[in-house]
Amino acid sequence: MSAQLTLQAPLVLPPAEVGPYLESLWRTELKTSAGATTFTLVIYEASWLQQQLIRTGRLDGPITGLLDSDLIEAAKEAVPSCGLPLSTAVMDQRLSWALGQHPGHHQADDQRGQFVDSAISIHKPRRLITLAPTLVQDRALETLVAAYCPLIEEGQAGQACGDVVVLRGGRGSLQQGLPLVDSLVSSELPCWVWWNSSLDEAPELLEALAPPSRRLVVDTSLGAPRRCIDLLVQRIQSGQAVNDLNWMRLRTWRESLAMVFDPPARRDALDHVVQLDVDVEGDHPLKGLLLGAWIADRLGWHLVSSYLVDGDGVGYGVAAEFERTDGTTVQFRLMPVPVGVPKTHPGAIVGLRLICQPPDRAPLCVILCSESGGCMRLEAGGMASMELAEDVVPVPVESEEMELARLLGGGHDTTNPLMASAAVLAARLLPA
Repeated sequence: MSAQLTLQAPLVLPPAEVGPYLESLWRTELKTSAGATTFTLVIYEASWLQQQLIRTGRLDGPITGLLDSDLIEAAKEAVPSCGLPLSTAVMDQRLSWALGQHPGHHQADDQRGQFVDSAISIHKPRRLITLAPTLVQDRALETLVAAYCPLIEEGQAGQACGDVVVLRGGRGSLQQGLPLVDSLVSSELPCWVWWNSSLDEAPELLEALAPPSRRLVVDTSLGAPRRCIDLLVQRIQSGQAVNDLNWMRLRTWRESLAMVFDPPARRDALDHVVQLDVDVEGDHPLKGLLLGAWIADRLGWHLVSSYLVDGDGVGYGVAAEFERTDGTTVQFRLMPVPVGVPKTHPGAIVGLRLICQPPDRAPLCVILCSESGGCMRLEAGGMASMELAEDVVPVPVESEEMELARLLGGGHDTTNPLMASAAVLAARLLPA
C-alpha cells in the first residue's frame, strides 16, 4: 500500500507553541471532523541507513523512513563496496555504520513523520508523534505539526481525522523534547511506542519513551543479540505489553510446521523428537532461537545445557541439549549459513530439520526451508532410511508498517503468551 501525505504542508513551530496550536487546530480547521478516538502512536524513526545512503549519494531523497524497494537495492549494492560479507542483511546496523565512514555531503528533504502509511492510517490513529534523529548530532530541536484524514474507502463510514507531530534534531535535542512528547500523549487513549531502530542505541531515550503504561513494539533482529533478548524478556517480566516484529515474522514457519504434523498419522511423532536443527542467515541467531524455543516450549522440553559452537567462519552457532518429558535427550543445533542474497532483516531463517524416532515405525525427518536450495544442507546425513516430509515455507514480503498495522488492528493490549514463553527460553538458550 502507498503512503499518504498529510493534508497540509507541516507547519514549523517552536516547541512551546505545539500544544496550543493543536488545541486551536481542532477548534477551527478540524471542528467539523470527527476526531479519531483510537490511540496515539509514538515512533522513534532513526532511518540511519536511508540517511547514510542519501548522504553518500547512493540514493536520492527525500528521507521518508520507509523501507522501499529502491532503498533495499541501494543497500545491497553498498554491501561489497563497504567491505562487508555478501551475507550482510540490508538492516544490519554494521552497514549503516560502514557507510558512515565514507565521504559525502549530499542532502535531501527530511519528510519523516509527514507520511502516514495507508496500512496504519486505515486504523485511524488520533495522533502520530515521530522522533526523527539526524546525522548531525548537535542539530537543534525542530518541531513540525500537521493534520491528516485517512482516505475514505468504499464501505467505510465517516472520516476520523488525526494530527501528526514531528520532533527532529540530534539525539540530545530529542532527549530535551521528551516533556513535549509526554504532554501530547493523552491519558485517555492507549499509546503505542514503536522503536524503529537498533535496540543498542539511546537506551535512556527508549526508557523515557516507553514506560510500562505504554505498549511497546521492538524488533529483536536489530541490535546485539544479548541486548535484544534481555530487553525483550525484561519488558515481558515487568508486565508491559510488548510485541516483537522479529517474532511476528515467524508466523509462516510456525503455521507450516503445524500443517506438517496435522495429519493424524504424524501427530504422535512429535512426542518422539530426537534432533532439531535450524539454519539462519549470517551471525544473528535470535530468530532461530525464538523458533527453537517455541517448539521446545510447546512440546514441554526441559533445557539441560547450551554452548557456542564454531560457525565455519560465519559468526557462531548454538548447540543445546533438551530433555523430553519421558527423559529422552533432544539435540538442538542452530548454525549460521552464508548466503549470497540475504533477506532484509538479520538472522532470517534458511531452513529447519526435525527428526522423530517413533518406536513402532521408521524415523520421520521433516525439513522446511525458505527456498528449495536451502534444503540441500539439511538433506545430508542418513535421510535415505527415514520417511521424509519436505516443504518450502512461503515467506511473505511485508513492510514493517504492514506488520505494525496487524498489531494495531488486533488490539494486542497484552503480550503474546506464546512469544513470552519462547523469549524467556531463547534467552536461556543464548550462552553468555
